[in-house]
This record gives sequence, structure tokens and C-alpha cells, in this order.
Amino acid sequence: MTQKVAVLGTGKIGEALLSGMIRAGWTPSDLLVTARRPERAEELRTRYGVTPVTNAEAAKTADTLILTVKPQDMGTLLDELSPHVPADRLVISGAAGIPTAYFEERLAPGTPVVRVMTNTPALVDEAMSVISAGTHATADHLAHTEEIFGAVGKTLRVPESQQDACTALSGSGPAYFFYLVEAMTDAGILLGLPRDKAHDLIVQSAIGAATMLRDSGEHPVKLRENVTSPAGTTINAIRELENHGVRAALIAALEAARDRSRALASGNNG
Repeated sequence: MTQKVAVLGTGKIGEALLSGMIRAGWTPSDLLVTARRPERAEELRTRYGVTPVTNAEAAKTADTLILTVKPQDMGTLLDELSPHVPADRLVISGAAGIPTAYFEERLAPGTPVVRVMTNTPALVDEAMSVISAGTHATADHLAHTEEIFGAVGKTLRVPESQQDACTALSGSGPAYFFYLVEAMTDAGILLGLPRDKAHDLIVQSAIGAATMLRDSGEHPVKLRENVTSPAGTTINAIRELENHGVRAALIAALEAARDRSRALASGNNG
């Protein structure tokens, strides 16, 4: 792999991407990083053998620029980059809510832009990364993006019009599961279990259930019905979940996340 790739604003997700790319075969000398703090850049150099550069140097040197800064910092970064990014650079944005048109308006005409929403399981190579092409991005650009993000999990191409929904579902998705595990752990304690045992029971159940969903090909309703015997413990628990509107609350929560993603796209950072 001879293309140079730069990760700009290398936080936890950016570092996970670097680590995964190196394991997948990228040469560290072909990977550039930028970081706000010099000590952070030096830490990345020591840990991975990558080359710290300035944002301007990355724009001039790298073939692919991966922008991993927060959405509210993207405008400032683009102001810094735009004088230095040639139109043949591939720009990949990982910022929630910001459409490819935002980048295309601020970069050289014809610059290919790909929008990616990944999630924190990239830290353990189990990410779900959703990829959308901008106006000038080709099939080769999408394939290259998939190669990069495939190093830390699965990838899925969707039209950009579906990105806000994907952000709500999988971008924020891990937090919903952590929230559910937290609540179930508290319930286990209420039922008389020590916290560590409740935690282990729930986490392994979650891993097992997710593996069954992934590998069995069965609809989740079918898998749930397999656990739900007549007049048993599970159906009584599910009745209470329905009585408390858990399904409706989840739908409302995802709609709220989707709406916030749209608000970020319109520049509402409040």
C-alpha cells in the first residue's frame, strides 16, 4: 500500500483507525497524523511509528485525508486546509451531521468527499461504519474508504439521505446498549446479586444474543419467541416492558438522535 493517508484530529476513534490499518497491512511510514497537542502527536509517533505533521502539511502530502475532529470544529479545520488541498485529494469526513456538500463548497471544485459514520466499537475492531459518496466521489473512492474502515469492523454503503438515520441507529447505538446494561445491572443488584456477577451475566447474555442474531439468520421476533414460553418468566418481563412503553421510548429516542444529527448539519451546535 503506497498511498499516504493522514488522520486529522487523532482522538480515540482516529487512533483506533490507525491501529487497525497497521494490523491490516498499512506501513506506518505511509500514515500521517495531526493532533491539537504536541505531546499527543508524539505519543502516537512512539506507539505506532506514524509521522506527526501539521494540518497544512497533511493536506499537501497525503493522498487521503480523514477528518475526525468534532462537528463544531470542522469549519475551523476546513478554513486551515482549503488553501492547501488539491482537487485530486480524497477527503473522508467522520463528523456527525455534516453533509458532503459542506466540504465541497469549501474545497477546490471537483474534490471527492466521502462521508462516514463509524462508532466506538472501532476500538475493538467491531465497528459499524456507514459510507456515503459525495458528488465527485467515484466507485474507486468508495472502495478505498471501505478498505480503510474495514480494518476496524464492517462497512455499509447508503445514500447520503440516510446518514442521519444511521447516525441515530449505529453511530449512537453503542450508548443505548451500555445504558440498557447499566439498567439491567441495577436490576440484578435489586434482585440480590453482587454487581460483578450481575454484570458478567448480562454482558455474556448480550454477546451470546448478538452472535445468534448475526449468525442464525433468524428474525429477532423468532429468536425472542424461542425464549418466551407460555406463562413463563420471560413473557411476564416483556409484558412489563410493553406496559412501560419501552418500545415507544426507543423509537422516540432514535428520532431525537436523528433530529439532532440534522440540526448539526444546519449549523445548530447549541
